[in-house]
Amino acid sequence: MAQSSIEWTEMTWNPTTGCNKLSAGCKFCYAEVMSRRLQAMGVEKYKDNFKLRIHEKELELPYTWKKPKVVFVNSMSDMFHKDVPVDFITGCSP
Repeated sequence: MAQSSIEWTEMTWNPTTGCNKLSAGCKFCYAEVMSRRLQAMGVEKYKDNFKLRIHEKELELPYTWKKPKVVFVNSMSDMFHKDVPVDFITGCSP
């Protein structure tokens, strides 16, 4: 989780990272460029650069918040990517 300078949100939260390019709109993907930078900085979540990764421990984070927040969820991924299990999205175990 990171504080954000995006004017409409307080922070970003990325329980998944990475994606696949599927359309012309993906050509100039902000998240892919940023993931290379974060990988070079040694940020563990981006060790595989822009390969889709699921971060299960991140799902616990909102439970630690003491008050409501405006959160940009998955600024660095697609939560509904075909390889993200539905159980991960819903928080239910199989």
